Amino acid sequence: MKKIYKIVLGIIVFFFILLVSIPLLFQDKVMNLVKTTINNNVNAKVDFSDSSLSLLRNFPNASVQLSNLTVINNTPFEGDTLVYAKEVNLALKLTELFKASSEQLNIKSFTIDDALVNVLVDKKGNANYDIAKPSETEETKDEEPSTFGLSINSYAINNATIKYNDEQGKLNLELTELNHSGSGDFSQSNTELDTQTSTLVSFGMDGNSYAKNQKIELDAILGMDLTNMKFSFLKNEAKLNSLPLVFDGFVQVNDKNQEVDINFKTPSSDFKNFLGLIPEAYTKSIADVSTTGNFSVNGKVNGIIDDNHIPKLDISMKSNNASFKYPDLPKSVQNINIDAQIKNTTGKTENTFVTINGLSFKIDQDTFSGKGNIYNLTTNPKINASLKGVLNLANINKAYPIDLENDLSGILKADLHTEFDMKAIENNTLSRIKNNGKMEVSDFIFSSKDVVNPLHIKNTAVNFTPGTITLSKFDATSGKSDLNATGTIKNLLGFLLSDKKLQGNFKLNSNTFYVSDFMQENLETSEKKEETSKENTPSESLKIPAFLDCSVKANAKTVHYDNLTLQNVTGTLLLKDEKAILQNMNAGIFNGQIALNGEVNTQKEKPTFDMKLGIKSFDIAQSFTSLDLLQSLSPIAGAMSGKLNSDIDLSGSLNDDFTPNLASVSGKALAELLTTSINPEKTKALSLLNDKLSFIDLTKLDLSDIKTYLSFKDGQVVVKPFDLKYNDIGITVGGSHGFDKTMNYNVTLNVPAKYLGNEAEGLLSKLSAKEQQNITVPVTANITGNMMSPSVKTDMSSSVSKLSQKLIDQQKDKLVNDALGSLLGGKKKDSTSTTTKKDETVKKVTDVLGGLFGKKKKTQQKDTVK
Repeated sequence: MKKIYKIVLGIIVFFFILLVSIPLLFQDKVMNLVKTTINNNVNAKVDFSDSSLSLLRNFPNASVQLSNLTVINNTPFEGDTLVYAKEVNLALKLTELFKASSEQLNIKSFTIDDALVNVLVDKKGNANYDIAKPSETEETKDEEPSTFGLSINSYAINNATIKYNDEQGKLNLELTELNHSGSGDFSQSNTELDTQTSTLVSFGMDGNSYAKNQKIELDAILGMDLTNMKFSFLKNEAKLNSLPLVFDGFVQVNDKNQEVDINFKTPSSDFKNFLGLIPEAYTKSIADVSTTGNFSVNGKVNGIIDDNHIPKLDISMKSNNASFKYPDLPKSVQNINIDAQIKNTTGKTENTFVTINGLSFKIDQDTFSGKGNIYNLTTNPKINASLKGVLNLANINKAYPIDLENDLSGILKADLHTEFDMKAIENNTLSRIKNNGKMEVSDFIFSSKDVVNPLHIKNTAVNFTPGTITLSKFDATSGKSDLNATGTIKNLLGFLLSDKKLQGNFKLNSNTFYVSDFMQENLETSEKKEETSKENTPSESLKIPAFLDCSVKANAKTVHYDNLTLQNVTGTLLLKDEKAILQNMNAGIFNGQIALNGEVNTQKEKPTFDMKLGIKSFDIAQSFTSLDLLQSLSPIAGAMSGKLNSDIDLSGSLNDDFTPNLASVSGKALAELLTTSINPEKTKALSLLNDKLSFIDLTKLDLSDIKTYLSFKDGQVVVKPFDLKYNDIGITVGGSHGFDKTMNYNVTLNVPAKYLGNEAEGLLSKLSAKEQQNITVPVTANITGNMMSPSVKTDMSSSVSKLSQKLIDQQKDKLVNDALGSLLGGKKKDSTSTTTKKDETVKKVTDVLGGLFGKKKKTQQKDTVK
């Protein structure tokens, strides 16, 4: 008994060890087998980390879990991820792992969670999904058919995204939030597959979006003939947004093409089906909407799908005398009539066309209608359409729950016919753009991110002719500004339909125009927020809309710019490439005139400017008080009164309030002062200078007709030396100052010696009156430091010494000149006479020099010279 017990116990231990070791033995083997099989058959890098094979938990079943599955392309899409799946789970019996490749594989279920499939086709037609390696052995006709079979009880794809981008065909298709599940037996040649599918579809072609997040749901039972690869729709119901459709037919996959034959229609004719076509993102639930009338969709799609063909199409939508009303809105839409058709009779994509034989509706007493057709839908859409009617825009929100940033208002009147093709719009081929009719809008309010204040259009009228769109009337206000404009528009359709710039020539008149009404408010960048405040701090900056390409001849009676008021502003303004170019702009300001030519560039975050200013007869006191720029160019101008002429060239960047950023300004200027006086007490530096120079009174300084040249860069202003005069004193001024209020100026005065006091008079007493008048001494004053606390130093203390030296030099020069004159040009005299004249000259020079050096004369000196 004990022996049997040991044998039984040994068998149990053996099986326990075997059960524990099987997962360890099989996991690496299975995972390596899967990796080897995949890598041997695909030309891509395949990897899955943290994957596992679970046997013990589900014994006798097996569960294979692949985590973070990635398939990364090789050349020519090297580095691109073709497939990523967060998790792939496969459930099957343990015995299925030991089957031969020729036997049927029975899978209980598999799921794929959070997958991304990114399909790319480049301009040459290469596809990144073409990763299968070519077979090393050629197929032969005698090769026996494979006996492999596959049976799947159920499968599911959860929350997947599929992107298809075809650069060659210019197609974009995106399926998001894709959920698909099904069950069936794939081992049978004829079987049924029960599927449920839901997804959001976006589709674009040639850069145009034809669908955006359209919701599609499909519950379908497919009859599958796997031998002939024919799939039939047995029992099916689909929803496009909330529009229900039932359909039947089949899809057959052939070697070189696919055959399609599908019929579909709405299961009922309730007009609510039409509202179901509109995505919920643009409306509210239609569950409680009351409707009258009918709406039906009938369609047939049949034909061949290959590289050159699409199925033939015949889809029609019709409604007669319908209406709808949302329960929480005051207005209803009535007398709705729709007759539209999508057709393709050849199977060529370019022959697809849409015809709207009639579309009309009524809100209150306003009726609006239209008709038209679109040809060449997938190549070069050609549009022929007519619109006619009256529409109170405010009633749209009262009848239909569309979400808008701002409520619509205004009356639209239209009687317009247009005919064009999209390539003509893109290439501005005017001969193929034909417009006729007119459109009027009154009491319309326009708001946009590109417009700071809402634009209230009181009345506007546009006339359409084949070659020109004429703005015959435009009366509007924005903020405190009024605008009145006329002009022509070159490409309104290009602007509306093809992201083209709005081109035109306009005449703009305004009684009152505030620049601040067109200042764009933005939030500071995150870096600025961290530096200044944790709260969102609004700032203002000038931003010229990129879509404008216009010429505007302006005439404004009053323009308010910051703290300035300009009168009778005229000139031409060009708006293009986010720049404002000013040509021959003239305005009255500071009791004078200003002319401007140049540009403001807002292409970058910080606007820049480059201007030429012509200033004529500016009131100095007003202009230098109001303009920081002028104060910075000439800080002492605040002490002046009178008139100023100036030509200024300057460039730099603008602050957020449109004023020049002084640290960035560079340029040059020529200033001319007219009938100007100065009050030194208004400027500390001049006041100190006035006190230092006792012989001059700056209040009596004559500044008329003075011209000075300035240059400025990197915050420094350099003043080229210029001359002025005070009575008989010549003055030269030059130097520099900074926008940081530092300064370094030299004032050189050519002072007549008679102004230098008693000591100087003693030096001059030996000279004749005429000689005294011509003797001047240079006096230099240095003005340094800061404008608020300047330092003024003069060399007055050395002026007498300078005078002494100058007199000595003059007498020496005179003596030498006389001597040279005698030697070179004098008449020959006798020796006695020559000696006497020489002695007299030496005596005079000695007396003068003695006086200059302060020596006392000897009273009893003999007048003989040996």
